[in-house]
Amino acid sequence: MADPLNIETSRLQLRWLNSNDAAFIYRLVNDPQWLRHIGDKQVHDLDGARHYIESGPRAMYQQFGFGLNLVSLKDDGTAIGICGLLQRDSLPAADLGFAFLPGYRRQGYAREAAQAILHHGFTTLEQQRIVAIVNTGNQASGRLLVKLGFHLDGKIQTEADGTAADLYNLHPKS
Repeated sequence: MADPLNIETSRLQLRWLNSNDAAFIYRLVNDPQWLRHIGDKQVHDLDGARHYIESGPRAMYQQFGFGLNLVSLKDDGTAIGICGLLQRDSLPAADLGFAFLPGYRRQGYAREAAQAILHHGFTTLEQQRIVAIVNTGNQASGRLLVKLGFHLDGKIQTEADGTAADLYNLHPKS
């Protein structure tokens, strides 16, 4: 499967994940904030990380043409996070997701990557609506979604463990 996504911003490059990103994914999904706000993906080694990439993001690319993408610094290629759209059966539209390593939070990288993904979603992928779900205790992600133009629409039960999460909505600007 070819990698058709290559988005550049002023500081970042976004591309599809591949098995060479396993060490980065292993670090990210085992970060305490990931575990707290997103959940344990049971990735305990590099093979588990490769399996997560193949069965998650890469399977979604094949089925929908989009998924979570690697976010790296444009200057030196350092992988710093993931950002992209997901298609979940439990949600009414594509879902914006993002997560960054601790050293790259609160520097505007998530906002920059998310703006690029939203633009791609509405223009190239022609999405009519994009949603986001956030663990109710994750105030930083909720604030970022509001800055991106999302509106809090209420609560939703998450598919993973049935806990309540905040549901945000965004429609394209006319």
